[in-house]
Amino acid sequence: MNIFSAMKPDKVCKSVYDIPLDELKKAGKTCLLLDFDNTLGPDHAKAPDKFAYDFIKKITCEGFVCCLVSNAKSGRSAGIAKALDIPCITYAHKPRPDGVYRALKLMQTDKDRAVMVGDQVFTDVIAGRLAGVYTIMVEKYSPKEIWYVVLKRPFERLVRLIGRF
Repeated sequence: MNIFSAMKPDKVCKSVYDIPLDELKKAGKTCLLLDFDNTLGPDHAKAPDKFAYDFIKKITCEGFVCCLVSNAKSGRSAGIAKALDIPCITYAHKPRPDGVYRALKLMQTDKDRAVMVGDQVFTDVIAGRLAGVYTIMVEKYSPKEIWYVVLKRPFERLVRLIGRF
């Protein structure tokens, strides 16, 4: 896979709530690997909000299992996952696929049944694509972001413009 194809998600949705869960079920997907920062909650939040709790409840009621796959420090991301009552992979090292592989092993599933969901091309999408899982990119949850993500966003916009997604 070349780097340009690794940057293009399989699907783009406005929010996690716009993910077509029925389509995923029909395609045999059973496990959602979820980024947290600006996907399920505000960037660098220390705890999940109602949006995240409600989404986790929705997908589990639909029969999906899920796992947080986060580049964040273990204390913060593990605390968020514990509050949401879901498993977690910390220090996922996205865009490398290692964290996705660890999540697949933890969830006892294979790449054909998993979906990586996140808000960033250069971390979530590339990690999922390199691991061979279906990828869904969502628009960022909040305009507030840490400085180094803000620096990447213009390059991401360029990639999205060229790739038309």
